Amino acid sequence: MSQVTESPMKKISLEKVVLNMGVGRSGDAIEIAKRALDHISGKKSCPREAKETQRDWGVRKGEPIGVSVTVRGKEAKELLKRLFESKGNQIRGKAFDSFGNYSFGIKEHIDIPGVKYDPQIGILGLGISVTLTRPGYNIRKRSKHKASVGKKHIITNQEAKDYLTKEFGVTVV
Repeated sequence: MSQVTESPMKKISLEKVVLNMGVGRSGDAIEIAKRALDHISGKKSCPREAKETQRDWGVRKGEPIGVSVTVRGKEAKELLKRLFESKGNQIRGKAFDSFGNYSFGIKEHIDIPGVKYDPQIGILGLGISVTLTRPGYNIRKRSKHKASVGKKHIITNQEAKDYLTKEFGVTVV
């Protein structure tokens, strides 16, 4: 009897988790958001600048209006488990894009296990983007001989949902 084995090139893995807080103004609000993200992720966060001027909102091009941090490797898996726990281990099926990436938001950062309320920070919301990858995906990012990923090698919505269900024990709603 022959046993069908899955190709090692089809193995899905977690590439990165990006946490983002859009504050909308510079100054103390950016520093507060930085402290909150540093506490949540355990990594150093970076400010993000406005891409263009919005006179109605009083935002100038190049002014810091948000903070983000990227987490990779084992720390990303541990962080993602905590983030899913704050959402009740349920994820929405609509939040997946056509390449298997997943995004969701948390209204209050103190809902995350291990994060305590700090009166100096207050309560902030954040957005989370999860990027999944397969071996060979670096061909679209490398500096020489860039190429697109083949249709059969792209991670589909269903494959991403199955991976998150199996790896993190979440249910898709």
